[in-house]
Amino acid sequence: MEGVGPAVRRRCLLPACRQEAEPRGVLHLGLHVLKHALNCESTLYLPWHNHKFTTFLQYNNDSEEDMFGNYDSFSGNDSLLAQVDDLEQKYMQSADFALHQENLEDKAVVEPASGKLHIQHSKSKELVTQELGDFILDDLPCSQQLYFEEVDASTKQANANTGNNHMNSGLGRILNQSFCHNDVEHTKTNNEPSPNIRTDLNKRKCLKDHLKSAMAGNAKAQAPQISKTKQLKEAILSEELCVAKETIEAFSVDLGPFYGLPSKVKDLFVQFRGIEKLYEWQHTCLTLESLQRRKNLIYSLPTSGGKTLVAEILILQELLCRQKDVLMILPYVAIVQEKVWALSSFGVELGFLVEEYAGSKGRFPPIKRRTKKSLYIATIEKGHGLVNALIETRRIGDLGLVVVDELHMIGEGSRGAILEMTLAKILYTSKTTQIIGMSATLNNVGDLQQFLQAEYYTDSFRPVELKEYVKIRESIYEVDSKAENGFTFSRHLNFKYSSNLERMDPDHLIALVTEVIPNYSCLVFCPTKKNCENVAEMICKYLKKEYENHKKKEKQDLLMNLKNIGNGTICPVLKRTISFGIAYHHSGLTSDERKSIEEAYSAGVLCLLTCTSTLAAGVNLPARRVILRAPYVATEFLKKNQYKQMIGRAGRAGIDSAGESILIVQEKDKHLVQDLINSPLENCCSNLLLEFTKGIQNLLLSLVGLQIARNFEEICNFMCGTLFGVQQKTLSKEKSLSDIIKESLESLIEKGLLKGKIMSEKEQKSPSNLAITQLGQAAYKGSIDLAYCNALYRDLKKGLEGLVLESCLHLLYLATPYDMIYHCNPDWMIYFKQYTQLSAVEQKVADIVGVPESFITKKASGQVIRTDVDIGVINRLYLSFVLYALLKDTNVWVVSEKFNLSRGYVQNLLNSAATFCSCVLHFCEELEEFWVYKALLTELTKRLTYCVKAELIPLMEVAGVLEARAKQLYNAGYKTLAHLANANPEILVKIEHVSRRQARQIISSAKMLLSEKVEALQEEVEELLRMPTDTPEGLMSCHSSQYSLDFLLIFLKHGCYMMV
Repeated sequence: MEGVGPAVRRRCLLPACRQEAEPRGVLHLGLHVLKHALNCESTLYLPWHNHKFTTFLQYNNDSEEDMFGNYDSFSGNDSLLAQVDDLEQKYMQSADFALHQENLEDKAVVEPASGKLHIQHSKSKELVTQELGDFILDDLPCSQQLYFEEVDASTKQANANTGNNHMNSGLGRILNQSFCHNDVEHTKTNNEPSPNIRTDLNKRKCLKDHLKSAMAGNAKAQAPQISKTKQLKEAILSEELCVAKETIEAFSVDLGPFYGLPSKVKDLFVQFRGIEKLYEWQHTCLTLESLQRRKNLIYSLPTSGGKTLVAEILILQELLCRQKDVLMILPYVAIVQEKVWALSSFGVELGFLVEEYAGSKGRFPPIKRRTKKSLYIATIEKGHGLVNALIETRRIGDLGLVVVDELHMIGEGSRGAILEMTLAKILYTSKTTQIIGMSATLNNVGDLQQFLQAEYYTDSFRPVELKEYVKIRESIYEVDSKAENGFTFSRHLNFKYSSNLERMDPDHLIALVTEVIPNYSCLVFCPTKKNCENVAEMICKYLKKEYENHKKKEKQDLLMNLKNIGNGTICPVLKRTISFGIAYHHSGLTSDERKSIEEAYSAGVLCLLTCTSTLAAGVNLPARRVILRAPYVATEFLKKNQYKQMIGRAGRAGIDSAGESILIVQEKDKHLVQDLINSPLENCCSNLLLEFTKGIQNLLLSLVGLQIARNFEEICNFMCGTLFGVQQKTLSKEKSLSDIIKESLESLIEKGLLKGKIMSEKEQKSPSNLAITQLGQAAYKGSIDLAYCNALYRDLKKGLEGLVLESCLHLLYLATPYDMIYHCNPDWMIYFKQYTQLSAVEQKVADIVGVPESFITKKASGQVIRTDVDIGVINRLYLSFVLYALLKDTNVWVVSEKFNLSRGYVQNLLNSAATFCSCVLHFCEELEEFWVYKALLTELTKRLTYCVKAELIPLMEVAGVLEARAKQLYNAGYKTLAHLANANPEILVKIEHVSRRQARQIISSAKMLLSEKVEALQEEVEELLRMPTDTPEGLMSCHSSQYSLDFLLIFLKHGCYMMV
């Protein structure tokens, strides 16, 4: 069984049953299985001693009587015992006959079907070993094979000295112990059979007694005089060689004609995606020699070029052909959920698991699956935690492939630093894990190639031609790199503006959008969220009424759906714009609202979205025309990478013949835009140094904690392999790499996260290892920003002094993320009002954390405050009030109005709190003093993750099912995961706003989740029954053998066999 060490393997190997009438009922199935187990060779590995217990039994009783009774004895079945005794007598007769022969050159033959056994001795011992040894020992684990080889070698040496002992080989010992184990001193050297054996054979024993006798003998058998250390090393080496051989063979596994995959995979792409043929570049990329040799690969193509399909085929190759787990890292939670939703259908059909690691979801370490392989789809942060857990549990080798989408994000802030750490650890700890990176916007590919040790493939292919334009005043210019200033004149806008309209729409947006809508789609990127809403309303105000007639019914359905999402409330802006087929899209919307708007846009119900730049890097929503309202993101001038991401949404494959992008430019920005158009893409630079606490300090702490590098020299070696190590001379000209590492380690020691001395290679006479403290262990396992690590510890410690549990307010305060408190500006009147509505016990929480009532009262009344109160604590308590109201009302609309916050901000706070609460839980699990928080935070994490009524939680666990959809499903009678997994898609589509495609995906996602839960339970059972590897040999008594035997009999009785 893959993944189980050589020391512990238990399994019952049953041959394929002959064709007979199908047994009736579970009990009869048990009889049927046992009959054939006894009818043929049955082999049982006994883990409590490295001997192989082999029996050759003949059982021909076709009676359907329960032969087990209470599974304590076979004595109730006389025919069975009689045949067992008869078999033993036949064996002894044949053995006696063999011992009395002068010519012992007959070939040893085992005939289980007839019960005959002939054993060849002395001169033919090599034939015995060759014929029988191979036959019996083929399936032994490597460790047991090594044991028997050692025993056989020592026996041969003894035989060479004495020349008399005929039954002392490893194989002979197995056979001897199997049939007459009570003769532990082996057969005597004379030709007379032992009287002890004849006495034992005359006793009536049940099969169970034979088994117990064999086990007891195994336990008493003298171990060979071999070094246990040497034996263990040889066993491990042998096991590693076997694994290496299997791995090499797995590389060439060809399951079918579709790039080594079965034809079914191709059919599934047609069925689920409508993809019948790959682009030429995709075929070229998939057949690259570097991929065939399993080298790392970076590939870059323009947006909408079909990069993801190549990655998905590579993922399926790894899961199905090479039988390895895969990690796919995506930048945002919404994209992770979309990908889980999309690939669950493939998992159900092809037999692999799709596991979501985003927000508070994901198990560390991941469950080691018994049979199926797992595709982990994770955000950058969760992917890092997953890799840490696999390294810690020595399972990083199980990861065959890592796919990184939007690889250019490695150069973006703290998230880029985390991505760099993840990839560097994989490169350093696993030489068999392949890394595939893809992006549409890469420039300094050489640095990335050196860092990832990767090949590079690029192509300029786009399925739809993209034409770039710039609008200055009423003129439109085409971007032309050959032109002197980068632009060539294209045309003038042909739209008559009144003076009033000119004043309201100086950028001529209405003229630009009405050229394509409503028959084609359009995206308008705006600098800010407020600008998105204003532009949407302005366009609708001047559109003709006839636009309202386009798909009028579908628009009304969308408005009704949004109203249901808001529990009867709908955004007034959306209410006015959707009737014209226009909506805004930004982070101010709730997840349910965004999903409904995206689905309506994809279906053509909405023809125009005004959006922020986040949509460009988010879900795939292409358009015929993309308009950039201004060359700014908020107040910062547009970067080339951002510009390329936005205009890349133009052109829908299979729908449009061409895509257009138009950048609106003011005269003052003309030269900046020229530079932007003609400039290269920005370089991807390491952020390990810039993001100090989330970057290099976090990395060094985890290196020591995971024992990847334990001293200064090893840490320096590791750092040389990072992107920062590649770019160090450019990024840090003043300090050397060793100086930066030394300063970071000193800071970690000062914070109490590491302990030990930092000495360079020249200074140390002997290796001086660093060690991680308990606090440091908790920090890196909880993925806590080291800037807040000590503050969190103090808050949790203070909470133990007087934790208020009459409500969850105190716990919510501890789960409120630190990084959100400095972006909070409390409304003091609302603050005061919410405080006064708390109970006396809840008001006590404010006093405990350090916010007195007098302070809130004076701030609300506008008085001058002289008391020194920590602003971070004040803001954190205010946010905990918002979360408390959310858990009580479970309605984002109500809470957002109550606190005068956007509903998107409220939901973002909720999601961040759920994630941070999960981190705090892992933090507390590493510190014994915080044991009380474990159970409390587990339940709170679940409540924050879903924030709905308890009955909806099982449905919301399904990927892609949000609160509004969960309510619909629940009201339609689908109240459990099993209900959804067994639903009929033709009936599910009758639910309002559920398309046939969505119905199929919901069912597939439910089946996938159900399969994961079943696998987890089976793994838990296996873990409970697995024999401990560290149990002293003396404690391996017959009781453990008895229990394992009883358990085996129970499963046989119920028609099952189990490999444990």
